[in-house]
Order: sequence, then structure tokens, then C-alpha cells
Amino acid sequence: MKAKTVLLWVIIIAVGALVLGLALEPRFSDRIAIHWDEQGVADGYGSRFMGLFFMPILIVGMSLLLLGIPQIDPLKKNIEKFRNEYYIFILIFAGYFAYLHVLTLLYNVGLKFNMLAMMIPAMAGFFYYVGVMLGKAKQNYFIGIRTPWTLQDEDVWNETHAIGSKGFKWAALMSLMGIIFPSLAIWFMMVPLFIAAFYTIIYSYVAYRRKHRNKNNI
Repeated sequence: MKAKTVLLWVIIIAVGALVLGLALEPRFSDRIAIHWDEQGVADGYGSRFMGLFFMPILIVGMSLLLLGIPQIDPLKKNIEKFRNEYYIFILIFAGYFAYLHVLTLLYNVGLKFNMLAMMIPAMAGFFYYVGVMLGKAKQNYFIGIRTPWTLQDEDVWNETHAIGSKGFKWAALMSLMGIIFPSLAIWFMMVPLFIAAFYTIIYSYVAYRRKHRNKNNI
């Protein structure tokens, strides 16, 4: 997959999201719900411009930033080794935010639903793929679990990312429990992700100390 192909699909996704918003605009009220609380109930509102244009602009802007990262990384040759997985991540990222945009539009034309419950499958899929990408990621300065210890030692990087890959996949699957227990959905999403992220940081330190124990004792 080439960067131009990814950018083309990102633009198609963003334009599609924008066109849908413009088509539904006559049915919007003056204020558009743009934020929901931990129970999935709308608690923040913005202008029509915010509701229609912010997410498509975000999709294109962030995707351009993500596409540019490999070009400035001193270890960009390593990013080439998992380029396809990284490009798929960008497309999933764009699709995820387009999905949130569509949910926002539908909510604002009168389809009332629990926003958080509707977000759970998309979030689970997004973070599961983060786990997939972590399992493929090679040492670099922008993408992955970048601690002082993973950046210092390639073996520690690989070992930590193997653990991190499993952790994020586990966290993604755990978040699906929020569908069964919607009142606890925010906890099923955030707590496993926090544990997975925190554990990988600690693990990278322990793995580095274990490998370099003799050096540290000199």
C-alpha cells in the first residue's frame, strides 16, 4: 500500500462524512450535541459549524500528520518494515472518527441512543488493531511504546511490544463487556487500557534492568 492510496481513501472518508452532514443539516437545531458524559447522555453543545466540519477536518489533518511521521523519523527504515500495518492503522483511525461523526449526526436529527454504548464496538476494534500493530512495530521514535528503555535497546523494544500487543488486545476485548453492562461501560473501557499501558511501561524498565544488570553493577 502506498501513502497516496491511503491519503485518497482518507479524503473519500472525510468528504463522505461532510456530505452526509450537509445533507442532514436542515434537520439540525441551532445547537448540536457534540459531547456526552460517562453514561452516554449529551452534556455539551456546539455550533453547526463545529458539528459539521470539525470531524472531517480532524480526519484529514491528523491523517496527514500520521503520514508525515515516517518521513522525519531518524529510524524511518524501521517504520518501512511495518508500513502496511501502519497505513491500515491510519485508515482505521479515519474510519473510527468518521463513525463517531455519523453517530453525532444521527443523534442530532432525533435518533436518541446511548452514545457510549454505540461507541464501544468501534473503540474495541480500534484498540484491538493497535495491539496488532504493536506486535509488528519496529524500533522508532514516534510509533509504539516509546520509553527510555525501549528506545535504548532493540531487544527490550521487541519484548515489550510483544507484551503490549497482547495487553491492548485483551483491553479491547474487555471493553466489549460495556455492551452487557452499559452503566459500567466507561470503566470497562478505561481501566483495562490503563492497566495495559501502565504494565508495558513497567515491563520495559524491568526488561532493561534484567538485561543490563551486569553493566549497572559496574
